[in-house]
Amino acid sequence: MAERRVSPESQLSDFLAKYLPATAREFRAARRIMRRRLPGAVELVYDNWNWLVIGYSPTGRPSDAIFSLVGAPRWITLCFLLNGARLKDANGLLRGSGKRVRSIRLEGGATDLETPAVAALMDQSLELAGFPFGPTAKGKLVIQSIAARQRSRRPA
Repeated sequence: MAERRVSPESQLSDFLAKYLPATAREFRAARRIMRRRLPGAVELVYDNWNWLVIGYSPTGRPSDAIFSLVGAPRWITLCFLLNGARLKDANGLLRGSGKRVRSIRLEGGATDLETPAVAALMDQSLELAGFPFGPTAKGKLVIQSIAARQRSRRPA
C-alpha cells in the first residue's frame, strides 16, 4: 500500500492546532507578515520539544537563517539569529545576552513586526547578513524535524 504524502502546509497546520486558537492565529499572522517581508525565503520548520520554530533562510541552509519565529504557549517571539548582538537597538526592544542571538517577544501580537522600531532592527539584520532574500525567488516551506515527545503547547 502506498504511503500518503502530507504537504508541509498541512503538517504546519497540524502543529499550530496544538496551540490555543488565539496563539495559533497570531503565529499564522506573524508568518504572513514575514513571508511578505522576506519573499523567496525558505521557511525551515522545527516542531521540537519546547516550541514550534520557523527559521527564515535565504539559502535553505539552517546556518544561514537570519530570523526565526518561535511559538511559546502564550506568545510569539522574533529571533535575530546571525547578528542580533550587533544590532543598534535605540528602543531597547531586544532581549538576550549571548554572543549572537537576540529576540523580541511580540507582546502586541504579530502586528509588532510592522512597527517602525522592529522593522528598523530587521533592516539592520538583513544588511549585516549581506545575502538578501531573492525578491523574485519562490519561497518554500520545509519541515526539518518533528520531536517524538513534546511539552504541551497550551498554558498550564
